[in-house]
Amino acid sequence: MKLTLDARTDVNLIRSYAAGEVRIGAQVLHGNCIVAADALITDWGPRDSRALSVEDLAPVFELKPELVLLGTGARQYFPAPQVRRAFAELGIALETMDLGAACRTFNVLVQEARHVVAVLFVN
Repeated sequence: MKLTLDARTDVNLIRSYAAGEVRIGAQVLHGNCIVAADALITDWGPRDSRALSVEDLAPVFELKPELVLLGTGARQYFPAPQVRRAFAELGIALETMDLGAACRTFNVLVQEARHVVAVLFVN
């Protein structure tokens, strides 16, 4: 699905997503990634969102977001209790959704200048 939100040019925007890929700005990525308004971490993390561990999230926590959108792929999967607990202990909101919903929500929130990070599992 192509997304056409173009209001701000000073932030990373997710231009489109499909099974196995996501387009962020002019880059087409075929692996899992972490996206913030001003940061892009590619080829990140475990192969499957269901295997996500607290240790995998170190780069996310270093960005100090107020909210993390966890895009778990074609289907929504909730992370393990210890992952949810780590977010709660750090005072970071966590929203889990499928890849498409995470991409759309990220674009809206980043346009509102919210300190949001999207963790995207594209496979």
